[in-house]
Amino acid sequence: MKLTDLHTHSTASDGMLSPTELVAYAAKKQLAAIALTDHDTLDGVPEARAAGEKYGVRVISGAEFSTLYENISLHIVGLFLPETSKKISGRLEYMKNARDTRNEKMLQNLRNEGVDITMQELKKAFPDSVISRAHMAWLMQQKGYVGSKNEAFDRYIGNRCKAYVEKESLTPEETIALIKEAGGVSVWAHPLLCRLSDKNTEKMAERLKNCGLDAIEAYYSSHTPQDTKYVKTIALKYGLKLSGGSDFHGSIKPGLDLGTGYGSLAVPYEVLEELEKIKR
Repeated sequence: MKLTDLHTHSTASDGMLSPTELVAYAAKKQLAAIALTDHDTLDGVPEARAAGEKYGVRVISGAEFSTLYENISLHIVGLFLPETSKKISGRLEYMKNARDTRNEKMLQNLRNEGVDITMQELKKAFPDSVISRAHMAWLMQQKGYVGSKNEAFDRYIGNRCKAYVEKESLTPEETIALIKEAGGVSVWAHPLLCRLSDKNTEKMAERLKNCGLDAIEAYYSSHTPQDTKYVKTIALKYGLKLSGGSDFHGSIKPGLDLGTGYGSLAVPYEVLEELEKIKR
């Protein structure tokens, strides 16, 4: 059976593998296709596409958008995004700049807490990346301020911790409209990570569908078989296509592998084919 992975990250955002290394690894894992869905950027897509031609892996252009609805953080993945769209590239550049401003504020907050890490150090360690909290956590561990990346989030940079700064975000409606206008396909990523009740998860799915959402991520690394079945039920109820991916970042997420997640993930290639029909 041909398999795909429609949620991956590279060094263009907070992944540990370059776009070329990611595609080469996908070939090694015998994946027929991957979507590169870095946070708030399409910068890695041209390199990934070139590598795809070399290694025989189909590469889908994408990005993962952070959105906020009534203090609920939802991630929307855009697939089949055109790199030439001025509106998409302009919005992504705006979000990237907002992320940079947020990072500087968080680093100052960390210094106020006695944790001395700098943007210069982060950029030296991750020269081609969009710096994120995951990179900060890595550097904090390397410098001995914390014993693990989880501790960095729990004590300093996790939501509501002392160094945390809220990320500037679009609304889900704005993001879905942006993706649709560009001719892309919108996917509600890892819906169960929103920690909503079953009732509110369904309400959110209905709301997003009414705003133009195309699909929901039923296949995901942390899903149990029951989770996948549940999300598929929601998709059927609200007329959403299925999507799926590992949310692979590399060594920064230990134990989570490309294509297979924590071991049992398998996204059929037919999922990609069904999503592609939306574009026609």
